[in-house]
Amino acid sequence: MLVDSHCHLDRLDLTPYSGDFSGVIEHAHAAGLGRMLCVSINLADYVAMRQLVEAWMEIDVSVGVHPNEGETAAATEAELLALGADPRVVAIGETGLDYHWQDCPVAVQQERFRAHIRAARALQKPLIVHCRDASEDTLRILREENAGSVGGVFHCFTGDWAEASQALDQNFLISFSGIVTFKNARVLQDVARRVPRDRYLIETDAPYLAPAPMRGKPNYPAYVAHVADFIAGLQGVSVARVAEESAANYYDLFKPRH
Repeated sequence: MLVDSHCHLDRLDLTPYSGDFSGVIEHAHAAGLGRMLCVSINLADYVAMRQLVEAWMEIDVSVGVHPNEGETAAATEAELLALGADPRVVAIGETGLDYHWQDCPVAVQQERFRAHIRAARALQKPLIVHCRDASEDTLRILREENAGSVGGVFHCFTGDWAEASQALDQNFLISFSGIVTFKNARVLQDVARRVPRDRYLIETDAPYLAPAPMRGKPNYPAYVAHVADFIAGLQGVSVARVAEESAANYYDLFKPRH
């Protein structure tokens, strides 16, 4: 069974499915997916996102505000606690730091990140961490806020082995998206070869970052099969083994209750 550990189902282009969301799920099932995690990027869209997936118990959800959301996209610890208490919510995030675009001031990003970590600790749910051009501050804040007590995942990881090792040391898993299939991703491919078998996940980040051979096209959860196939080749194991290991790691980290 394959698991897509990070996708944004409320942001998919449904045109190929005649506007029918159920077509996305059927396509995912046909590709061997048994579970998906629909990840929140802001609170304004959270209720609609939560309602969209209500009927599909194989879809877990998270609650959080992405660092690229603007300064006014507030997420207080109290709001995160209230929404995060929902049993369908298996994680807090995505949260973290993004210094590449800086759509939100650094100071605001950092305080928002801390609020997410504190909520995750209070709820005893793992974190979904977004980190772009900000590894030093991301790792520092995780240490300062004792985020390792709940752990989580560095989603769509793009760093090198030194950064991955520091994340692993803080009780975080490494998640590989379609980026690992890109020809110029040799540093990331080295990480995928070296990561412990019980410390990694696979994801699509759909509708973004479609893997080869779908690169440049809209991404869908079904395409996580391409990520699994590529990682299997890097590790010299079967696709079935990658699917089994990454699914087991998903259940161990997020502990869905349904």
